[in-house]
Amino acid sequence: MKLIGGFGSPFVRRVAASLNLLGLDWEHEAVAVFDNPDAVRKHNPLVRVPTVVLDDGEPLVESYAILDALDEIAGDTKRLIPASGAARRKVMQLTAVATGSMDKAVWAYYEYRFHPAEKVHEPWVEHNEAQVLGGLGYLDGIAKAAGKGWLAGTDRISQADVSATVALGFANRARPNLGASEKFPNLAAFAARCEAMDEFSSVKP
Repeated sequence: MKLIGGFGSPFVRRVAASLNLLGLDWEHEAVAVFDNPDAVRKHNPLVRVPTVVLDDGEPLVESYAILDALDEIAGDTKRLIPASGAARRKVMQLTAVATGSMDKAVWAYYEYRFHPAEKVHEPWVEHNEAQVLGGLGYLDGIAKAAGKGWLAGTDRISQADVSATVALGFANRARPNLGASEKFPNLAAFAARCEAMDEFSSVKP
C-alpha cells in the first residue's frame, strides 16, 4: 500500500507510525498537496493528506478512518485501538484529545502562513493555542499517572500513545512559542520514549 503526504503533517505522521507498529508493508509518496494537488485529487476528492492507496487501488481518506481500516487489515492481535468496550472508549478519548490538539496547532500555524501580517487575527491564534495547551495539559496528567506504562493503561502501545506523541512533536515544531515540552514534562518524557522507537524515528519530519 502507499501513504501519500509529507511527515510534516501530524495526521500523515500518525498514520506512518501506525503502519510501522502494525507491521504492514507500505511505501511513501511525499506529496506536498499545495504544490501538487492533482497527485492527491486522483485518489481523494477532498485533496487532503493523508491518503492511503491499497494494493488493489482502493483509496482510504481521513486519518481516523484510515487507522480504523488498517487495524482491521492488521488483525485483532496487532490493532492499536481495541475492538470494543471500555478499553476502546478510553483509547478513543485520549486519541481524540491528541488529534484535537493537532488540529488547533494547525489552525494557529495556518493563520500566519496564509494571511498577510495585517490580516492575522491574534485573538483567533490565541484561542487555538489555548486549546492546544488544554489538550496537551490533559495528556500530561495522563502521562504522569501512567508512569512507565502506556497512556490508556493497555498492555502494549495503542493509538492514544501514537497520537499523543505526534501531537506534542507537532506543537513543538509548529508553535515553538508555546514551550509545550517545558510546560508538560511528563508528556515530554513519555513522547521521548516513543520517539526513540524505530517506528517513530524512521518517520520524522
